Order: sequence, then structure tokens, then C-alpha cells
Amino acid sequence: MGGLRRVAAPFVAPGPTGVAIRDSLKGLTGQDEEVLRLVGGLLGSLASRDLRARCAAGLDHDADQWARRKRALTGQSSSRWAGSITKATHDQWALARRGQLACIQHLQVSIDMIARRLSLPVGAKGSKGSPGGYRSRQEWFAKSRRLHLLQDRLERERADCEAGRVRVVRGGRRLLCNRHNLQATRLTEARWRVRWEAERWFLQADGESGKRYGNETIRVSPDGEVSIKLPAPLARLANAPHGRYVLSCRVGFRHRGQQWADHVQANRAVAYRIHLDVERGRWYLTASWQIPPVRTAPLEAVRSGGLIGVDTNADHLAAWRLDAHGNPVGEPRRFDYHLTGSAPHRDAQVRHALIRLLHWAKRHGLAIAIEDLDFQAEKTREKHGRRKRFRRLISGMPTAKLRSRLVSMAAELGITVVAVDPAYTSRWGAQHWQRPLTTKTRKTTRHDAAAVAIGRRALGRPIRRRTQPPPPHRSDAVGHRSVQAASDVPGREETRPRVPGPRTRSVGAGRGVKAGDQRVHNRSGHTAEHKSWHQDSLPLSP
Repeated sequence: MGGLRRVAAPFVAPGPTGVAIRDSLKGLTGQDEEVLRLVGGLLGSLASRDLRARCAAGLDHDADQWARRKRALTGQSSSRWAGSITKATHDQWALARRGQLACIQHLQVSIDMIARRLSLPVGAKGSKGSPGGYRSRQEWFAKSRRLHLLQDRLERERADCEAGRVRVVRGGRRLLCNRHNLQATRLTEARWRVRWEAERWFLQADGESGKRYGNETIRVSPDGEVSIKLPAPLARLANAPHGRYVLSCRVGFRHRGQQWADHVQANRAVAYRIHLDVERGRWYLTASWQIPPVRTAPLEAVRSGGLIGVDTNADHLAAWRLDAHGNPVGEPRRFDYHLTGSAPHRDAQVRHALIRLLHWAKRHGLAIAIEDLDFQAEKTREKHGRRKRFRRLISGMPTAKLRSRLVSMAAELGITVVAVDPAYTSRWGAQHWQRPLTTKTRKTTRHDAAAVAIGRRALGRPIRRRTQPPPPHRSDAVGHRSVQAASDVPGREETRPRVPGPRTRSVGAGRGVKAGDQRVHNRSGHTAEHKSWHQDSLPLSP
């Protein structure tokens, strides 16, 4: 047990702090689309220049430089557009900075793993926790060269981090790289150019509390009218007073529409973003706003009525209901999803599986226990070099997206989510629960047993199940029971009550020398076992 890591305590996952809804802009005229393209292109070029200035400032950036950048953008657009652009630039630079730190950590983990395996003899066997040495001299030589390459990359990344240099691509690095391999992506140059320009447009504005309908730049009225404050160079295109352009279509949010209407009518801040889906040829409007943190229930209150343990897998969610004592109730459930096809299709699959799980939990009024998974440290090729299938498996599991969607969807239904440490749940669940829960009519899988282990850990119970008592005639051979009542349970050391009835086929109930005598367990002091026996004399008269 000395090699096992410490298991973290379960906790109630905090709820979401923001809401985002989307609706399509149907019925746009050609003039509307042309105005949106011109505004997006102009503001996108300003955002690119502002991002370049922010990256050039590096770590020396301060509030004064931010104010100077905003003043320079105000003359070319407006003060509110300039505020939205500078804030988006700051967020993008901070995101790139976090990605840079994550890259440094990943490189350091890879270097440490290669150095450790190079220090072992060739062909040395590893353990379950860590791999052994490399299999051949050729592999050892190749990895030694890779070690030097990774060390050089780590030095460059650390130098950039200390200097405050980041590498950011407006529009996305993946789409930029697709330009050099159009045949593999099945895109023409013209089609790629349209997508590239659409991704680099800037049509988003932060909300302002107290202003009309919560946003002065992109304003949406309660009846669905959308109007945009045009930048100064495009003020000639205005079709409404005060330099505004009103779109000819109306928008109506079907999902959370009443919440959005309440925010708009109360003039609370609502942020909007307009973007074009090139594949579908549709324009969309996304509205988002902050919500107060959801008050989470205490962990003890969540445990009082039991919960549902959920094991996350590459193609399904395995769930089992547990009572307050950690005992499985009913039959296990399986919620399948297929992570193939396009990104929207994969996202829809995950949402469909989660909503079925949440509806099942809502019917029983129970919380959900799920593993707090993070495979970032496990995806490295240096630890699972030859196990490509396993690496693809864990890389394809949408752990972060699934967890965030589950928490946000559960908050809407009033369901609490408990996050537990994933350490050894699959191994111990299969060891202690898979075989006992398998019957003639039910085949318990390893994932079902892991769901039970996850639920018991969330309830504060040990994963190891209570073993069956040994047969009374083989108590010494079978051994004592383990994992019984806790030390503070009254009467746990007392003898078991005597059950009436025959113990053997030849001796009836209440008969025999040892009937009702609990000293049978103390062999050294039992009179029937150790006293000398002799036959009494026969009676002389009847």
C-alpha cells in the first residue's frame, strides 16, 4: 500500500457563473449582409493591429498603455467599440500566455520521463505506475536525440515566457495551417479565403448595466429588433438616427428567452456576438450574461438520500444508483454516445447522453457523483509510447466538455454534482464489486463496478465491500471477516444472537452438549472438549 497515492476528498462542484444563448438571424437582406461584412472587416483589422501592439508590449504593458491603445482606436471606430476590442485583445493575450505555461509544463514532463527511461537498462521491465527501459538500442538512441530536441524547445519557450513573447493567430492556427494543405482538407483557395476572413471579423460588444437594453453597441430590443452602432468610417451606411443600422430581421431566443427578456427590460448588461457560419451560410447572434453563483448544498446533505455514481468512458456513461449506505439499488444504466463525425454532431451526442442521465437522476431526486478527470499529464507519448490505441482512447474522451456541460445542465434542473478523485476506481471496483453483482440474468461490466466505486467514494464509504461471514463449520479455515462495523458501532464485538433450529441433520434444536453454549469459540476453556469422559453405571432397578 505504500506505492498508492493519497486520494483527495470529494467535493460539491460549483455551478456555472454565466449563460450563453444563440439564435439565427433569418431574413437578412443583401444590404444587411454587406453592412455586417464591412463592419466586421473594419473592426477585425483594428483588432489585429491592437493585438500586435499588445504582443509587442509584452510584460511591460500597463494601464497607461491600455488607455493609449483605446484612444487610438476610438478615433477610427467609437469609444465602446474600442473598449470591446482592447478587452478582447487582453483576453486573447492572457489565453496565449496560459497556453505557453501549459506547453512548458508538458515539455518538462516529457523530458523527465525520457531521462528516467534512458537511465534504466535496455529491456528493463516497468511497473503499473511507470514504464521501464526502452526495448532496443535503436529506440534508446532515437529517444536520446529526441531528448535534446525537447530540451532545446523548452529553453526557447522559457526564454519567450520570461520575455513576455506569445504567439497568437487571429482566426486560429489550425485554419492558417490548412492553407498549405488544401487538398487534405478538401478546400479550394477561394473557399478557404472566405472562412479565413469570416474568422478574423470582429462583431462583438460587451454589455453595460444601466444602459438601454443593457448594450449600447449591439442593441436588441425586447421585441427582437437588432441595431448596430456603426464605426465612424461607416457612418454613411446608417438607416436610423445616431449613426445606427437596424437589421431587417427579428431575433427570438427560444432557449432561456424569458431570462434574456428580463435582463433586457431591466437594462442589465448583456454581451452580444454576431458571426457567420460559412459552411451553412447563416448568420448567428449569441447573447451572454453573468448569473449569481449557484448556492451548493453541503456534502452531508447530498449524501443523506444516496446518489448516482457515473463512470465516464470513451463511448458511454455507466451509472448505478446507490443508497445512503453505499449499496447498489436496482439495475445499472448505460448512456451511449458516439464521438465521430463533425464537432456539432459530437457535441449533440454528449448533450443527449447527459440529458438522459439528468432526467433519470431528477426522477429519483438524487445527486450525481462523477470523476474529476484530467488526462493532460497522461496523454504524453513518452509514457505510453507504443500504446497508440490507448493514447487515442484517452485523447478522444471529452472530459472537460462533458464535465462543464454536466454542471451547467444539472444546475438548471436543481441537481447537485459531486466530484471525486478518480484514483483506482476502475481497479478496485472490478476487484470488489464486479463478481458479487453478477447474476444469472445480469452481467456486470467493469465500468458498472467502477460506477459503484465512484458512488461509494462520494458517499464517504470505503470501496471495499463487506465480505460474507465464513461458514460456521469452517471458521478457522476461511478466516475472519474483514471490513465489518466501524470501531464506534455499539455491540460490534458481541456474539451473534443464537438462531433457533437444528445445526446438523442428527441433532435437533436445543439438544446436544454445546447447545446455546457460546464458549465453543474458546477451545481451551470448553468443558465438553477437555474433561475426561466415563460412562455411568447402569441402574439396578427400573
